[in-house]
This record gives sequence, C-alpha cells and structure tokens, in this order.
Amino acid sequence: MWKAKTCFRQIYLTVLIRRYSRVAPPPSSVIRVTNNVAHLGPPKQGPLPRQLISLPPFPGHPLPGKNAGADGDDGDSGGHVTAISWVKYYFEEIYDKAIQTHFTKGLVQMEFRGRRDASREKEDGAIPMRKIKHNEVMQIGDKIWLPVSIAEMRISKRYDTIPSGTLYPNADEIAYLQRLVRFKDSAIIVLNKPPKLPVKGNVPIHNSMDALAAAALSFGNDEGPRLVHRLDRETSGLLVMGRTKESIDYLHSVFSDYKGRNSSCKAWNKACEAMYQQYWALVIGSPKEKEGLISAPLSKVLLDDGKTDRVVLAQGSGFEASQDAITEYKVLGPKINGCSWVELRPITSRKHQLRVHCAEALGTPIVGDYKYGWFVHKRWKQMPQVDIEPTTGKPYKLRRPEGLDVQKGSVLSKVPLLHLHCREMVLPNIAKFLHVMNQQETEPLHTGIIDKPDLLRFVASMPSHMKISWNLMSSYLV
Repeated sequence: MWKAKTCFRQIYLTVLIRRYSRVAPPPSSVIRVTNNVAHLGPPKQGPLPRQLISLPPFPGHPLPGKNAGADGDDGDSGGHVTAISWVKYYFEEIYDKAIQTHFTKGLVQMEFRGRRDASREKEDGAIPMRKIKHNEVMQIGDKIWLPVSIAEMRISKRYDTIPSGTLYPNADEIAYLQRLVRFKDSAIIVLNKPPKLPVKGNVPIHNSMDALAAAALSFGNDEGPRLVHRLDRETSGLLVMGRTKESIDYLHSVFSDYKGRNSSCKAWNKACEAMYQQYWALVIGSPKEKEGLISAPLSKVLLDDGKTDRVVLAQGSGFEASQDAITEYKVLGPKINGCSWVELRPITSRKHQLRVHCAEALGTPIVGDYKYGWFVHKRWKQMPQVDIEPTTGKPYKLRRPEGLDVQKGSVLSKVPLLHLHCREMVLPNIAKFLHVMNQQETEPLHTGIIDKPDLLRFVASMPSHMKISWNLMSSYLV
C-alpha cells in the first residue's frame, strides 16, 4: 500500500511538472548567496524612474557673459544659443564634464513645441518630450527637462566663509565680497549673498552688506552701490544693488508693486512685466496642491514683551492694518524624510512674505525657520519619517553619499539652517534703458546700445547646507 502511494505521488508530480513547463512556466527566480547560504527569490528590481527637473523656458535673448560667435561646444556661433550653453549657464557651478555626460547618455530632453504637442499628447497626461543633442539651437519658449542628478553640486569641506566685517574691511574681506559678485555693469551689481550676512545694518551691526559695499564694491566710483531690495539675514541668494542715483531710482520702481509700468516707453513697460524672482525652499511636509497661487494679506503684530514684532496673516476684520501679499508656488518633488522642495515666486514684496505664506497659508514651514515654524519643527524631529514612493508603494531610502558632513546646517543636522535661497532673477537691462530714456527723440541710438538685450537673467548656486540637503534628498530615484 505504501509503495503504491509513493508511486502515485511520483506520477502526479511528473505530470504536474510537465504540464507546468508546457503550459505556464514558473515565474523567474534568482539564486542569491549571502554568508555562504543560498536563497531562492524573485529577480532584483531594476532602477526606479528618474526624477526630472525643468529649466525655465528659453527667453530668446543673449545670455549675460556669453560672447556671440565663440567656437566650441560652449559657444553660441552666429548669435545662436545651444542647448548645452543654456544648461551650463543655468547650472554654472556644475562641472562642464558632468553636463556633457548627461547629453552623451541621452538624459536631456525637450518638450515638443508648436503643433506637435496636441498630436503627441499621451493618454496619461504626461508631457511629450524628445531627446536632444548638445548642439541643438534653442528657440524662444523651448523648455528642457533633465535628471535632478545634474544639480548634485560639489560641496566644499568648510563653511562658506563670512568676513568679520568692519566699517573699514581689510584686503581679504574686500576680495571675499568681490568674489560674491555675479554680474556688474555701469548701472547695477548682482551678488550671491551667503547666509548669516545681514543686508541692512544698524547701531550694533557693522558687517552688513550696505556698510561693506561702500569700501569693497565701489569699483572706481566715488560712492559705493546702494541697496534696492532686501533679503533676510539667514536667507541666501541674488541681491541687486544700484551703482548710480538714476539706476537706484529705476530699480526701486522695478521692485515696487507697480513695477515701473507707467513709462511712455513700451519696451520698458514690457521688460518690467517680465521681471520676476524665484526662490527654492525646503519645507516640512508637502502642500496639498502641487502648485497654486497664495493670496493672503499680511499684518504686523507686537508680542507681549512690547519689543518684538511678528508678521502674521491678516484676519480680514478691517480693523487692522494689512498689506496684500501674493506668492506663486510649485512643488518640485515628492516628500522625503518628511520634507519636500518647493519653488516660490513672490508677486508682491512684503517682509517675511515667503516664510509666513509657507508656514501659515500652506501649513509647511521652511526648514530652519524657527520664528514661524517652531512647533512644527519640534513635532517633525519627534515623529518617525517614513514616506512612500507613489509608483511602487515602497518606502524611500534616504541617500547618504560618502564624504558629506550632514551637521553643516543641513536637513539632517541637529539645528538646521534656514533653507530659503533666491535662486533665479530676471531684471530689465537698466544700463540700456538709461540710454534709451535719456536719449533725445531726434538723436538715433548707438548700434551697440540697440543690440543689448532688454532683459537680464541671473542664477545663483545654493549655499553649502542647502547643497548637502539637495544631495541627500533629491536624487533618490537616479
């Protein structure tokens, strides 16, 4: 009886195996050996899809600092701007070899333009794109997409050095401030301000930007440049200063809410309408809507100590003084480690506008903003950070590249610094319009002045602590 059962079982298994192999082969499996023990399991999953970042639409005018007619891959022969030249300008701090590698591997794509967009629109709503080469000529409105890995910037081992700063800076401090200059002409100076450097000084502060600029940034003028707008002490990024009284007046009108549109010069009015500032910020949590417009008036209140004031959202009762405040925002990626990157574009210029809108209007305060997000910071540090990848449903793994000192104020340090950076700015070409406005109607403009662009675009690299956070949290899918 026992032999009969054994024989029947062998026949059944043989038939099952043959039937299985002929009709539906078993799922593929891989044998892995760990510590001399073999394990049978499913095949190793392939790489997750790349997270992409988009550059702004190509403006169509020459790039500042680029010489028309230069030869080579980085040149813009015949006045044309190539794709690699536009990417190198936008990511100036990245090595040229790294940018070229992305083009060589076919990782750089461009949105289809013109009528081809509608015919190639995908069913899932994805943007139709095509791979491009480094020497493709850019046209107005072209939008390039590329992996966030291209923005993984080299990080210095030391903090961004801040000069001790006095009313009479020494040679080293002057050289340091001059290295911050991103652009300079007869009308304006544009700097990449580091964090912790105050912009406007008072009695106890002597190392502010306006105090040091007179000695370090005059560049041969009788007087140093003057501030036309401000950044918070802990905020980094692009800062514009006027070099002459006329340019300062024009810049004040540009940075006002009216943006200097009352001129009789149509080109000036159009350039002022195109002017914008764009910030990158790392916020705790993620806004419910991926992009939108925040229109929330702000008012200033005095705290119980009678000395400290704070900006809050206006209650709308009509009994308090308030100012209109409008901000455009866009989420750059999913939430990782409880945080997400957000792009902010202020339409109005109010004190602490971006910080209050992020903390109170969106409910996602900026990392390192303890003035407007202290209680959220406290809960964020206490709760476990588990975020799920939307396509696979699996938890993210936070990257920890070797050699990164995460205690340099990054998102993983015990006390992170403020993660708010003025990344990009587009301004009217003040030097050109000064000639245009002052020129007599009967006198023709000089050819060199006419050829100058109406708009200037500037991009500033992030400070070290934000670079570390970007490297930790942005290229998880690459």
